[in-house]
Amino acid sequence: MNLDIFSSWTYAQAQTQEDAVLERARERGRELGVESVGAATANFLSVLAAISGARNMVEIGTGVGVSGTSLLRGAGKHSALTTIDIDVDHLAAARAAFHDAGVDGSRTRAISGRAQAVLPRLTDGAYDLVFIDADKTHLMEYVNQGIRLVKVGGLVIVHDAFDQHRVPKPAVRQPSTVATRNATRVLREDERFVSSLVPTGLGLQLAARIG
Repeated sequence: MNLDIFSSWTYAQAQTQEDAVLERARERGRELGVESVGAATANFLSVLAAISGARNMVEIGTGVGVSGTSLLRGAGKHSALTTIDIDVDHLAAARAAFHDAGVDGSRTRAISGRAQAVLPRLTDGAYDLVFIDADKTHLMEYVNQGIRLVKVGGLVIVHDAFDQHRVPKPAVRQPSTVATRNATRVLREDERFVSSLVPTGLGLQLAARIG
């Protein structure tokens, strides 16, 4: 990587300051062994939620509430988040983060279960934003469900779009890397979407539905 580009990337990543709410959430994550989205990514999620005007959002992979809190903060007090995770401890940690952030309980729906079983029960085209940060084994299924769930004008966002920075290395063919490449290609080639791969944190694949 060009040193000037690397310096700029490092500088940009270091600009975000987090408050006590997200710091406590990250501490819970460390106790549970959960790696949350980075600070710059969390901040970017808030911006995306704000500029998209998102009101109804779905999060696949709750973590400990860092990303969910960031989305809710950006989207504003009239927004709602459905977040799905198989681990009840993760959901409990996320609920604590939402409470710490002053989010009214009526704005969040935390569902315990496998996303591949929960997502088909959600309504077609009813959501403004779908954020995917879950196991790569089922990533293609999550992306296809996101395409189904998001309305025209909405966003599908895939976190870790570089698969821990392995995607740019053509020789790497790990299952998670192949799954990530396939999922981002589906979004990029779908004529109903315009998409962009953003190099913040571990990478975000953004896809906005236009048709």
